[in-house]
Amino acid sequence: MDIFDKVAKRMGPIGQHQKWSHGYFSFPKLEGDIAPHMNFRGKEHLVWSLNNYLGLANHPEVRKADQQGATDFGMAYPMGARMMSGNSKYHEQMEQELATFVGKPDAFLLNYGYQGMVSIIDCLVDRNDVIVYDAESHACIIDGLRLHMGKRFVYQHNDIESARKQLERATKLVEQTGGGILLITEGVFGMSGAQGKLKELIELKKDFDFRLLIDDAHGFGTMGPTGAGTHEAQDCIDGVDIYFGTFAKSMAGIGAFVASTEELTNFFRYNMRSQTFAKALPMPMVIGLLKRLELLKNSPELRERLWNIATTLQKGLRARGFDLGVTNTMVTPVFLKGELLEATALTMDLRENYGIFCSIVVYPVIPKGLIELRLIPTAVHTLEDVQRTLDAFSEVSDKLKSGYYKENQFSMA
Repeated sequence: MDIFDKVAKRMGPIGQHQKWSHGYFSFPKLEGDIAPHMNFRGKEHLVWSLNNYLGLANHPEVRKADQQGATDFGMAYPMGARMMSGNSKYHEQMEQELATFVGKPDAFLLNYGYQGMVSIIDCLVDRNDVIVYDAESHACIIDGLRLHMGKRFVYQHNDIESARKQLERATKLVEQTGGGILLITEGVFGMSGAQGKLKELIELKKDFDFRLLIDDAHGFGTMGPTGAGTHEAQDCIDGVDIYFGTFAKSMAGIGAFVASTEELTNFFRYNMRSQTFAKALPMPMVIGLLKRLELLKNSPELRERLWNIATTLQKGLRARGFDLGVTNTMVTPVFLKGELLEATALTMDLRENYGIFCSIVVYPVIPKGLIELRLIPTAVHTLEDVQRTLDAFSEVSDKLKSGYYKENQFSMA
């Protein structure tokens, strides 16, 4: 079979819908300044789908730092990979500040978040090692696991007894291979909003010999008394052996970092292929990231605003009978019962008639018969935005229950 013919016949669970979904449900274009109110298809919408948790994307000090970095250095500087010719004092300053902030001896900058997690796994473990991981791990973790040449065992989501059983299996195996065990979980699970049970997993170290890696993409900057992350929120900084955070969410930038002991961090510096053979983060982004980190550390009111909006939104939704699942973070999933066509009709109704833009999640990401509307509160949303959303959600929920969306389909023409 010609490989192009194979692709044409197997577009994937999301790609199979691209002919009608492209530009609206998939690859939509939000235009205007990054803010709670942006334009979609020529109309202003209240947007709940941007991971701009602290509102730094359009913060005047951040915009100024980004602009100054580009003026002083241009987009090309530094040229080359960090190891060869692309290092700078600003890259190293960022690493030092990040390490101190998240409570680890050292940190290493990574060009991208998704690639970063894949690369950590690929670099750290070999065929003799065993990985134990949470069933609801992010796709970047799953792709890293696919590169792993050794065994891997999955435990039921946030189920400590299940994790114990998989650690028992892993322990028996490494006794034969001579390898080690890496346990991977998330600080905040981005789809459900649940926190990983870090303290309980760390307790398992009393009975098993393993290292703990957490992906805290959503927790970095939002969780804990200072925003240092979910490990700070759960008071278990020392028990987390490898901390991974990204800049694409609370920092409203691009890139990531991994923080651990000096020895392990240097191991990553000299052995992580995706960094050794890739150009360093551009200087304007690094300069801008330093300003973002400064604001994150020194402006607790941003985090307070985020949590005020998140708490008000979630309390309001629950008071109106909505199912938010198990979230105990700012991530706000709203679960409704309905099929795919109802989900698309409801989402279009929200966008076209209520001017509310949020992400929609359906099967195969979640079970058939469920619709998830995923809301991401930020520090720059207002209480008026919350009230408008609560009222709209009550109305579309009533329509869904009445069968309105089965009978009324909406055209994207």
